[in-house]
Amino acid sequence: MAPDTPLTDSRKDGLSAELAALKARNRQLEKINAALIERVESSSPSPSAPYAAFEHAVLLADQVRERTDTLHRTLDELGALNRRLTAAKAAAEAANHSKTRFLAAISHDLLQPLNAARLFASALEEQLARLALDDASPAELVARLGRSLADVESLLGTLVDISRLDAGVLTADVATFPVRELLDVLAEEYRQLGAARGLELHYVASHLSVESDLQLLARVIRNFLSNALRHVPDGSTRGRVLLGCRRRGDWLEITVADNGPGIAEHQREVVFQEFRRLAPRQDNEQRGLGLGLAIVKRITGLLEHPLSLASTPGRGAAFAVRVPIRQPANVMGPSADAPSPGQPCASPLALPLLDTVIWVVEDDREVCAGMQSLLEGWGASVHCADTAEVLLRQALAAPPEVLIVDHQLGDGQPDGLAQAQRLRKRWPDLPVVVISADHSAPLKARARALGFGFLLKPVKPLRLRQLLVNHR
Repeated sequence: MAPDTPLTDSRKDGLSAELAALKARNRQLEKINAALIERVESSSPSPSAPYAAFEHAVLLADQVRERTDTLHRTLDELGALNRRLTAAKAAAEAANHSKTRFLAAISHDLLQPLNAARLFASALEEQLARLALDDASPAELVARLGRSLADVESLLGTLVDISRLDAGVLTADVATFPVRELLDVLAEEYRQLGAARGLELHYVASHLSVESDLQLLARVIRNFLSNALRHVPDGSTRGRVLLGCRRRGDWLEITVADNGPGIAEHQREVVFQEFRRLAPRQDNEQRGLGLGLAIVKRITGLLEHPLSLASTPGRGAAFAVRVPIRQPANVMGPSADAPSPGQPCASPLALPLLDTVIWVVEDDREVCAGMQSLLEGWGASVHCADTAEVLLRQALAAPPEVLIVDHQLGDGQPDGLAQAQRLRKRWPDLPVVVISADHSAPLKARARALGFGFLLKPVKPLRLRQLLVNHR
């Protein structure tokens, strides 16, 4: 280590000057301090100023102690309030969980008999159509029955949907699918409903695939179509409804337009509020709770799909939702047999299911009987049982070509997906359609991951037939 460098004379002189300056500054500060002390002591004419200052200090200490005690009491009260709030939050969460369980139960228990009624009504309607009776009265009565059941289904579905949205238990199961998988069935269904009322529905299809929750998006489009059919005119002015698709950049815009009375500008925000209904046609019954478009707004917000409304009073209205376009990994373009956009699609009812062997696993006898009647009306060979084990024990000569299974089966039984997986071990390529009243996204995702079709109760016959035809 190098020895310390000796201080030079100039450096010593600099340090000495700095030290002298510091000493001078210190003396100046001492004088200022003494002057301040003298001024403070001479500011009170009373010789007892030091004692007064002491009393003042004691008073201040008492005030500080009192305010400290007050602060402690306030903190204790705040702690008790937080504990009450925590208990209230826990109670609210428990009530919310109970509501969720109630919704799950009501979805199954209420929709189960309605599901059976819809299946029986559809089977009866098709049987009457095949008989081609001269008297149209029975067919008309069955059609009215079907519409009444559809109204009940819509009301129950609306109440369940709004309850799920309020409870925060409705989650999206987003996947990529061809938009025609959804719209073709809706177009055929509402074309028939419109024809029964003397209305015309025109459908402009698209070959594109989109990313959304299929069931929730179907709920949105159904509300659009039901709203349009309810408000378009009939009689001398033929009512017309358009269901169409148009590409908007990276989005596919799905529009439902009508030539009804339209919506005034000041009502265009109001129609999306709860319990608000526009006046329907005068001859149309006042069905519904005024929740349809409110649910549409909530669902599109949940899915992050832009929603729009355009209308000219006296000429009609157009509701539209934009859905992101996605290209499936295994699809390079439109299928060879897909008609070009704008061309009418073939009805699923035109495709045969003759002699198709279908196994049905369903523990509700009425639903099982209704499903068997409907499927046999389509020409299928149907075998029903409450478990897959029973079907396997029957040792049928013909193996199943399609399996339809209810998700929620009897107590102590594996759920429908587990039973379908068991049958898949024996027939690996067996197509499966799962039917459930459970709207939960995890269940839909689980079914999709297994390669199963998925339908919600009450079953739409057109949608069921499309799935069965596509899975053959």
